[in-house]
Amino acid sequence: MSFFAANYITTIGVDFKIRTVTINGQRVKLQIWDTAGQERFRTITSTYYRGTHGVIVVYEVTSGDSFSNVKRWLHEIDTNCENVQKVLVGNKADDPERRVVLEADARRFAETMKIPFFETSAKENINVEEMFNCITRLVLEAKLRAPQSNIADSGGGVRLGGSNIRRHEKRKCCS
Repeated sequence: MSFFAANYITTIGVDFKIRTVTINGQRVKLQIWDTAGQERFRTITSTYYRGTHGVIVVYEVTSGDSFSNVKRWLHEIDTNCENVQKVLVGNKADDPERRVVLEADARRFAETMKIPFFETSAKENINVEEMFNCITRLVLEAKLRAPQSNIADSGGGVRLGGSNIRRHEKRKCCS
């Protein structure tokens, strides 16, 4: 069962979780590495890119600085990862009074980068499950298109990197 921890301590370096999702009747075990987006952890996180199949780039809709760093993180991911699937996520969508990043602006940016976009709320359980299902589908589809690659040969599962995601609900895959 999933829950939201309001007193969540910011990740220092890397936080690791295992999550199982079912896609088209197939159970997929995800290794989720929350590598924290703060600049002070940038050198630590670059070592965790190896073997990554999917990356969830998360910014806070309440922080312009957080959104400003998205382009640099996407560039770093492209530099360090080969054939990786990406999703852009605006978290804290449940806090409209503090919102500084407009959904339309983030969606437009995601479209220019050719990556799916979601707004989520870990606190209110909005769109998180859909986002995890989307990135998992993207990774599985990419693996099927690359027959020389075998997920089982890559360390036992699908590895997703991301930051600040914690819960579920609402939105179609890859919208």
